[in-house]
Amino acid sequence: MQQSLSRPAHVPEHLFFDFDMYADGRISEEVHRDFKLFHQDLPDLYYTPHHGGHWVTTSYDLISQMVQNPAVFSAREMQFPRIENPPLFIPLNLDPPENIPYRQLLMPFFSPRNVRQMEDNVRRWAAEIVDQVADKGECDFMYDVAKVFPVSIFMEFMGMPLARLREFRELAEAFFKAHTQEEFHQLTEQIVGMLTEVIEQKRREPDDKLISYLLGQKIEGRALRLDEIQNMCYLLFLGGMDTVTNVTGFAYRQLAQDKALQARLEKEPECIGNFVEESLRCFGVVNTPRLIVQDIEIGGASLKAGEMILCCLPMAGRDERHNSDPLTFNIDREKFEYLTFSKGPHLCVGHFLARAEIRILTEEWFKRVPAFELVPAADHGCRLGTVMGIDSLPLQW
Repeated sequence: MQQSLSRPAHVPEHLFFDFDMYADGRISEEVHRDFKLFHQDLPDLYYTPHHGGHWVTTSYDLISQMVQNPAVFSAREMQFPRIENPPLFIPLNLDPPENIPYRQLLMPFFSPRNVRQMEDNVRRWAAEIVDQVADKGECDFMYDVAKVFPVSIFMEFMGMPLARLREFRELAEAFFKAHTQEEFHQLTEQIVGMLTEVIEQKRREPDDKLISYLLGQKIEGRALRLDEIQNMCYLLFLGGMDTVTNVTGFAYRQLAQDKALQARLEKEPECIGNFVEESLRCFGVVNTPRLIVQDIEIGGASLKAGEMILCCLPMAGRDERHNSDPLTFNIDREKFEYLTFSKGPHLCVGHFLARAEIRILTEEWFKRVPAFELVPAADHGCRLGTVMGIDSLPLQW
């Protein structure tokens, strides 16, 4: 799709800004800090001409309104720029009430009760993975830990072959780095093809994991179709492969630069829950697009049907109207207000599991590595986009 850099007639000049969500040169490896500082003096809602032209909001209150109003801000398209035949992620790309039956199918696996029952297994994975690096005195935390730990849990949870972990991760990372229609379609074909192999294998040899469970479920009295299972697994695949990985990476980069906090978490493990909450406030990674399906006046702007808007969920946690001194990492806050998992009808189904994974990993890490630091002058390879990421995090102790 050809990119237009002109200002639409209904967008006033004071709401028109040059910001590239994929590659803005003003955003350094300190992605969250720079993102906040860049937007400090910008309106809560503005229009950028990049990637087909779209609106952007960083306001906690506006994002909260939008993600809870799917009648106007639909989740059925989530690519910038808009593409033909976009992938369908079930239930994420379905607005209420269509998404409800699919969410109900998934909730037993992601409920607080089931997550509690998983904790021993999550801890086993955490201990095993940290043990592999603890005696070495150094590691690339992303490659050796963050890109293995939540992904191993997810793949086992789904019933996927763990031997293909690195292959699957590379596909997920490639998807989140894709910008063009051709890239999206090529990667969708690869990922769905890979998932279909696993689905058909589970049809022949069922187990007690999530994919086999979906093969036995019904909606409105009928069995789930293959395309529905494919699209549900597609969404779970992308979420399970990349989101917790990157939140954890950004959080540990922060932690590696704070010796006092390391000492406190090692001595007071009961504070790790607050560390998780502050990490989620500061280092969310998902910027969620929405398709505007009705004209609306909001935030001092006129938004038109057919336009797209980027709801910057990570910036909601850095909105000073909801969290004082938002650039400071402080686990002693009285409250942690954020929209990292979104809100309303598209609240992330995996949010209980995500919190448990980060907490348990940190508990096991500090049992083995109580003090650590960044390797000086290392390149971390951070990225912008709909899912912000960090490629590498060399640590030493």
